[in-house]
Amino acid sequence: MPRGTDTIIQQAAEQRNLPALFAALPLLKDIDPAYLREIAAEIEWFSLPGGATLFSAGQAADGLYVVINGALASYVAKPEGGSVRTGSIVPGETVGERELISEKPRVTTVVALRDTELARLPGPTFERLVARHPHSMRHIATALVQRLETLEIPGYTQNALPKTFAVVPHDEHVNGLEFAEQLVKCLSQIGRTELVPSARANEQTTHWFHRLERANKYVVYVTDSRPTNWSKLCLRQAQASVVIVGSDSDVRPCTALSYTSDQSVATQNAELVLIGRGSKAVVPARPWLGLYPDRRHHHVQGPADVARIARLITGRGLGLVLSGGGARGFAHIGVLRALSEAKMPVDAIGGTSIGAIIAGGWAAGWDCAEMIMRLRRSFVDTNPLNDYTLPLVSLVAGRKVRRLLQREFGDIEIENLRLPYYCMSANLTTSQSAVHRRGKLWFWLCASVAIPGVLPPVFTEHQVHVDGATINNLPVDVMREQLRGSVIAVDVGEDRTFESGTEMTEIPAWWKIPMWLHKRRSKINIMQILWRAGMINSTATTVGQRELTDLLLRPPLEDIDMLDWQAFDRAIELGYRYARKTLEQHGDRLTAVTAPAIRTN
Repeated sequence: MPRGTDTIIQQAAEQRNLPALFAALPLLKDIDPAYLREIAAEIEWFSLPGGATLFSAGQAADGLYVVINGALASYVAKPEGGSVRTGSIVPGETVGERELISEKPRVTTVVALRDTELARLPGPTFERLVARHPHSMRHIATALVQRLETLEIPGYTQNALPKTFAVVPHDEHVNGLEFAEQLVKCLSQIGRTELVPSARANEQTTHWFHRLERANKYVVYVTDSRPTNWSKLCLRQAQASVVIVGSDSDVRPCTALSYTSDQSVATQNAELVLIGRGSKAVVPARPWLGLYPDRRHHHVQGPADVARIARLITGRGLGLVLSGGGARGFAHIGVLRALSEAKMPVDAIGGTSIGAIIAGGWAAGWDCAEMIMRLRRSFVDTNPLNDYTLPLVSLVAGRKVRRLLQREFGDIEIENLRLPYYCMSANLTTSQSAVHRRGKLWFWLCASVAIPGVLPPVFTEHQVHVDGATINNLPVDVMREQLRGSVIAVDVGEDRTFESGTEMTEIPAWWKIPMWLHKRRSKINIMQILWRAGMINSTATTVGQRELTDLLLRPPLEDIDMLDWQAFDRAIELGYRYARKTLEQHGDRLTAVTAPAIRTN
């Protein structure tokens, strides 16, 4: 709907001028003014508090509703239980017309996302309107077609990015206003942002809030730490809530959220922020995730972390996905260096195999210098795959890999990393990919790098896990599920040098092997064969994953073997040069989502 029309609707709503209001609505704008005055007496005008249900699936249709101001959301039930959001209804739009036309019960449940004012056209009034002015059906038909088209897109949900946020202090030990001020400072670099504490707006009307939100790109409300009337009002107005937990907070439910229902938009779009202080720089996330399951959480230790949260909650984050590829994966370090120099902060990161290791280091806060130092001593100064054993389940015992990963990552838990992170393994028990977002980082990295036949599988909870590259070597889809923004993927997995100039069907007799090794032109060994065989099933998957990226990086690594650990520096340099050139040429395709980069100084 044009912005001018919205302004007319708002002015008419404030003056309670029903004829002017209805004349501005797309549904009724071409109808004779005299008839509008006639039906105005039959139209019910009412307010619906945020979180309240307008109507539920299965109910009989009682009329058509027009949103004057505020917003509604529609939900449909899922076969396995619960519901999924299918769309939103904003000022000037209608809802409920489908059932009036079909004379069938409601098929969706519609809930107010915030305090909303509506006009209801009773069924008989609607029928007379259509009979007298058939052209009014054009608007209704157009709206229905648009909604049906969105439902035909697989996986599509009409979830708009939030513009209004409620910062919710978990308890009296948390300074919600201080965090909100930092958040507003970051959001203001994207667009005009307003901070609304209780002292400013506690007694304002619904129209005041509507004007405020229309005048700004973002609005940040600050609730009390208790379920006061102001807290309830903020949570009704907000499209998303940010619960702030401090290092001294007791692990218990947030009382300010206690009045909201699971259906409320504030509850469904709640995010958890864990603010560390002093000796408690990292607030352990596991107890809080038990209280808030399936909620995205963020660790804050400084201004850069608040800036990252601002990008993530507004759909401007940058996700980075790193593939497996053995020694070729060292090119990932060069890509990270190029991104840092281009001042493109990574807001979420994940990967498979060697990509999972490098992603884990970056998520833990290692810079490029520390990354190079740690990986050089673990992969170049020593061969991580030379603790051979009897080939009962693998050629290599795996003790050396485990010790190296434990040394570099210690007891870090994935949920306590600075950045949102995941790594992949392949669950042989279920024949499916496994995504790991919790637990000891070193443990799941052992699973993510467990090349079938080379390294032993990881056995846990009656499940068998091996290298994630066997099923999904470039898990962009997992990043897409958790991040609304740009995704860069780095694919180093394709080994275009895996070929042989020898024609043979069997290995020579043992006494001829030295001469055979001396003469053969291709030195393919058993580890390379097992590695390549383990990845072959993910080749087709990788092709599809590449299509999900905003920018795909494939450094020229044809001359680097997957087991050539001594190519460490060369792989890093190749990755850096390629990424820097590609970002200069194609980085603008990310600008619409990630720029302007939210600065922290």
